[in-house]
Amino acid sequence: MLLIAVGTALLSLPAAAVEGRISFIDALFMATSATCVTGLAVIDTGTQLTTFGQVVLLVLFQFGGLGFVTMATLITFVLNKRISLKERLLLQESMNQHSMQGIVLLIRRVLIYSLIIQLSGAILLAGRFMADMPFGKAIYYGLFHSVSIFNNAGFDLFGDIHGPFSGLTRYVEDPIVNLTSMLLIFLGGIGFIVLSDVIDFPKRKRLTLHSKVVLTTSVILVLAGAAVFFLLELNHTLKPLHTGGKIMASFLQAITPRSGGVTTIEIPLLRESTQFLMILLMFIGAAPGSTGGGIKITTFAILVTAVYAKLRGREDIVLFRNRIAKGNVYKAITMTLLSLMLVVIATMLLSVTENADFLSVLFEAVSAFGTSGITMGLTTELTAIGKVLVIILMFVGRIGPLTLAYALKPKNSKELYRYPEGNITIG
Repeated sequence: MLLIAVGTALLSLPAAAVEGRISFIDALFMATSATCVTGLAVIDTGTQLTTFGQVVLLVLFQFGGLGFVTMATLITFVLNKRISLKERLLLQESMNQHSMQGIVLLIRRVLIYSLIIQLSGAILLAGRFMADMPFGKAIYYGLFHSVSIFNNAGFDLFGDIHGPFSGLTRYVEDPIVNLTSMLLIFLGGIGFIVLSDVIDFPKRKRLTLHSKVVLTTSVILVLAGAAVFFLLELNHTLKPLHTGGKIMASFLQAITPRSGGVTTIEIPLLRESTQFLMILLMFIGAAPGSTGGGIKITTFAILVTAVYAKLRGREDIVLFRNRIAKGNVYKAITMTLLSLMLVVIATMLLSVTENADFLSVLFEAVSAFGTSGITMGLTTELTAIGKVLVIILMFVGRIGPLTLAYALKPKNSKELYRYPEGNITIG
């Protein structure tokens, strides 16, 4: 909330807009979208914001993607200050770690890996953009888009705000832009814990259960999503493309709903079945402790495994020969139901306030909650009430409905008794 407030104030300054000033509600929307690494925009980032305004967004989604606590730790490192026990406990909570041991080393690795990945992406993209623009502009565009894509922010400087799609549509068959974008989204979406675990794999010769679940589920979702997208759009939006372009477009559009926000195919032109596929992928989202949103792929994996176990008549839920604690299953169910309720309520309200078809409204609501930043064109047409609703969705989607519920719940009191067990008929 502090970051959003500062961002709103800075974007409201005359220096942030090419002409005049950005209205308060639009500045608040853009600051929230950047801080919550969503990418939905009510003004064109490339033409209506000055370089100052664009840099404000860049700083916001860098802080928003890596996390406020992580970035604050970076400042502590730079100032060569000692990290206190209280700060270590805060770091442990922010990174979803079960132990405080090695947490400072993990944060240091997160920062180093993130900066290396973003710098590598910037070099690759800048090298490609040099063919289309002057050297200095290509460097700036490469850096901006690398940071934006890795942090799953989804902002680009090419797009036309009057068109409901990303400016990267011009690079639909470009292998450098496509492969770099896919890799940045994937690495940003698997989470820093998994990234650290994978880098340590040659030395440790094993992965943690969390990393196995995240990587396996991610690969399955990407492959299945790309295959279904390819089949649905083969004789539709993919028809004008060459074979390589069709495959790249299918994979990018399957990866980007994880929270990436950049697309190379015009979303409004897709079949309704394909648009609904993207809604499902956006709702699932990325991994915990990553730059992405959604209910998280570990939640999805636990729910699918729980259903499978129940259908097989098994008591335990097992993943990679590890029994999943019942507490984690309850947490996954709670997270999913809270998220579903939030999306349903927001969709109903937006259906009342906005003059748009139901699928566009549902797409916008899920995109905001999943911090995906993909739109069917509704964002720029939102009413003031609609903007407020989407702002709330982006905020809750980024911090997580479960986190918000824990923060607002009353102080725990120990239960002194238990009720008798009862039976309800189900199914």
